[in-house]
Amino acid sequence: MTPLLEDDINLIEDPDLVARSLDERIETAFKAICFLALLLPLMLLAVLFGDVMLDAIPRLSLDFIRNFPSRLPIRAGILPALVGSAWLMVLTAAIAIPLGVGAALYLEEYARPGTLTSIIEINIGNLAGVPSIIYGLLGLELFVRVMQMGRSLLAGAATLALLVLPVVIMSSREALRTVPNPLREAAWGLGADRWQTLRRVILPMSVPGILTGIILSLARAIGETAPLIALGAITYIDYLPDSVRSKFTALPIQIFNWVSRPDPEFHLNAAAGIVVLLALMLSMNGIAIWLRIRLQKRANW
Repeated sequence: MTPLLEDDINLIEDPDLVARSLDERIETAFKAICFLALLLPLMLLAVLFGDVMLDAIPRLSLDFIRNFPSRLPIRAGILPALVGSAWLMVLTAAIAIPLGVGAALYLEEYARPGTLTSIIEINIGNLAGVPSIIYGLLGLELFVRVMQMGRSLLAGAATLALLVLPVVIMSSREALRTVPNPLREAAWGLGADRWQTLRRVILPMSVPGILTGIILSLARAIGETAPLIALGAITYIDYLPDSVRSKFTALPIQIFNWVSRPDPEFHLNAAAGIVVLLALMLSMNGIAIWLRIRLQKRANW
């Protein structure tokens, strides 16, 4: 029979040590589960990205960026889709930023707490969770048919602006809430009115968070396919849009079109398009991080 060690005897004699040892083992198991929860998605993402990259390499070239779509996979390119996505992002930002930031400023700085304000806040939160296809159907009825914008860039941008608006409002409100109240009170104590406090104290300190939320929202919008398909965006286009009333296509639509074709050569084009789209999204996220760090340094006065 193995003799008991001194530590084992202490555990038997002291219930607190037994409970502490059990807690440490549970914590170790919990940390292992959390690490697996982090590792598995990253591994899956790495495998998917590696597979897409291997397919995309034969197609990735300057000609792929500059060419128009073609019936021949080797000659097909993404220029109209790339220009259409750029137009969509500019117009979506022009619509969503003033409305979203303005709504957040009003709710946080001017609106009085009450039933109506609570209802608006709850509904903004609920709208952030609505599936994107619903926004596409709403845009089809409201912008394309009722407002007679047609299947144009403006209708597509307005639909995407509706999609990102709840996220812009919520992220802007969270950024405004990070400004400590003593700073507001100090500004009022020095004789500043609400507008001067907002302009000179609150906005400079909350701009990094607001910009980060806006850019991340736009990064989500640039990858959305469902609302544009519901809106009726064109899958094949051989010219570049020249105004907000022009018909358009976008990178997600072009990728969807290539993926749905039976010819496997078009699937290589789709993989190359996915890589370009991912590069754009990562660039936008990188800009968001850079802006946040740079503006935070200025705001820490």
